Amino acid sequence: MPVPNEQIVANGSEALFARAVELMPGGVNSPVRAFRAVGGHPRFVERGRGARVWDADGREYIDCIGSWGPLILGHAHPATVAAIKAQAEFGTAFGAPTRLEVEMAEAIIAFMPSIEMLRMVNSGTEATMAALRLARGVTGRARVIKFEGCYHGHGDSFLVKAGSGAATFGTPDSPGVTEATARDTLTVPFNDLDAVRRTFEQQTGAVAAVIVEPVVGNMGVVAPHAGFLGGLRELCTRAGAVLIFDEVMTGFRVARGGAQERFGVTPDLTTLGKIIGGGLPVGAYGGRRSLMERVSPSGPIYQAGTMSGNPLAIAAGLSALRTIDSDPQFYTRLEALGQMLEDGLTEIITRRKLPCQLARVATMWTLFFTAERVDSWAQASAADTARFARYFQRMLDAGVLLAPSQFEANFLSAAHTPADIAAIVLAADSALEAACA
Repeated sequence: MPVPNEQIVANGSEALFARAVELMPGGVNSPVRAFRAVGGHPRFVERGRGARVWDADGREYIDCIGSWGPLILGHAHPATVAAIKAQAEFGTAFGAPTRLEVEMAEAIIAFMPSIEMLRMVNSGTEATMAALRLARGVTGRARVIKFEGCYHGHGDSFLVKAGSGAATFGTPDSPGVTEATARDTLTVPFNDLDAVRRTFEQQTGAVAAVIVEPVVGNMGVVAPHAGFLGGLRELCTRAGAVLIFDEVMTGFRVARGGAQERFGVTPDLTTLGKIIGGGLPVGAYGGRRSLMERVSPSGPIYQAGTMSGNPLAIAAGLSALRTIDSDPQFYTRLEALGQMLEDGLTEIITRRKLPCQLARVATMWTLFFTAERVDSWAQASAADTARFARYFQRMLDAGVLLAPSQFEANFLSAAHTPADIAAIVLAADSALEAACA
C-alpha cells in the first residue's frame, strides 16, 4: 500500500535520524549504521522482500548488506516467515528446554561434523566470548592470539590493537578495556604464519587459543593464503592450544559446512550466528565433545543465558537450514552469482585501469580502493576511503545498497538474480569512474 506523501516527509530517513540522534549514541544501535565513514544520513529501512529493501522515503534498493550476512535466502523468505508465525502462536519464550533446540543442534552437527556438541547463545559476540572462556578454562592458560583486522564481537579480549611486532602485547583499542585484559591478547598480522609461529615460541606454554575468521569479513573480505589455516591447525596441535574458527559470517555461507569445509581444516571450536537465526538474534559455539562437556552443568566452566535457544530464533534458523538442505544445487547457484559479479566488476577495473581490488569468497565480497592486493589489515587500511565514500554514494543514488564502510563485507543471497547482478555491475561502471576520477 502506498505511503501518503505527508507521512513520508514526517517519517522519512532524514527526519527519523534527527530524532534518533537525540535518543541513541550517534542515532544508531550499531556504529557502522551511522554513515560516518561515507557521509550523509543513514537510510531507515521500512521493509524488505527477496533481494530488495525500501527505505522510509519509499526508495527501492538492491540490497547487498543482507543484515550483515544472515539473510542468505533473502528478506522475508516465505518459509521463514511461516515458521516464525507458527511458533509465535505457541509462545515466544519459555526459559525451559524445547524440541526445537534439539532439532537445531542435530541440524548444525549434520552440516559441520567437527561440532559434536554445542551450546546456543544470543549473538556472535556471546559465542566468541564463551568459546574463549572455555579454551582458557580447559588449558589453564590466559593468553590468546588474534589477528589484526579480525573482529570477534565487542568482548574486552577482542577490542585490542597490536603494536608493530608480531608478539607485541596489545593495548586497549577502546576505553573501558583494562591493560590487564589487553596484555593477555597477542595480535599478529592475518596470513602471516611465521608471526604466529614466533609468538608461540615467545609464549611457550602460555597460549590458550588462536581465534580467527577463516575468511575475514571485518576489514573487508580477505581470503586466507594457501596453507595458512592448515598451518594454524598444526601450530595449535603442537602447542596444546585450542583453535577457534569464528564462522559467525562464513558458517553455511561460503560452503554447506562453512569455511572449515571449503578449506579442509578442522578447528577445535567453532562459533556461529547469523544464518542459524534466519534473521533473528542468535549465536552458538561448539566443538569436540571432550571440550564441550567441560561447560556447565556438565563441567565447571560457567555460561548461561535466559534467552538462549529462544524458540522464535530457532524456528527461523531451522527453517533456513532446512530450505538450504533441501536444494542440492543451492551453493552451486550461489557460487555462480558470485562469479558473475566478480567477472563484471573485474572487467570494469581492467578496462578503466582503476586502482581497485575486488576480493570475493563465495557470496562475500569487497571492492578495495587500492592498487595493491589486500592480504592483511596493513594493506586494507591503506585503501582510499574518500574514493570509497564517493563510490558508495553513487551506488546508493543508483539504487544499490552497499555496506557503508570500506572495511566491511557485502553479501549476495539466493534471492538475487542474474538481472540483479547485471544491475549492480552497470551501476558500478559509472560509480567507479566518478570515484576514481
